[in-house]
Amino acid sequence: MDTRTPHRRQSREVGGQQTATDPTAAFFDALARRGHEPLLDKATGTTRFDVVDGRKTERWLVTVDGGTIAVSRRNVAADCVIRGDKALFDRIASGKSNAVAAVLRGDVDVEGDWRLLVRMQRLFPSSPASVRSAARRKRS
Repeated sequence: MDTRTPHRRQSREVGGQQTATDPTAAFFDALARRGHEPLLDKATGTTRFDVVDGRKTERWLVTVDGGTIAVSRRNVAADCVIRGDKALFDRIASGKSNAVAAVLRGDVDVEGDWRLLVRMQRLFPSSPASVRSAARRKRS
């Protein structure tokens, strides 16, 4: 890693393609490749994620239109803005933390339309513990 650019996203090559080793960047890269997400068929709006890492803020703008998803790095106004620490976003993007729970704890700030955050939560991976809990409830 270049020590002159400590916040540069690391990547590695797998099968001839670059993949992000940063969980947050990898999540948004994969989300951009989805194109259409049936879980969001009834959703329309823009959500900007402001990920703060020290003095640097990285931004991802997710636009949803009837389930069709587009992701960019534009810093523009959005219907919902979610702002939080990079370490927390890495945990959310890897399924180790829940975005809505983080907001309720005060770990993430939300401005604008909360409904978009609730819908976006469906796209983040579930934690292994919540998957096991859901499986137990189904068996009961």
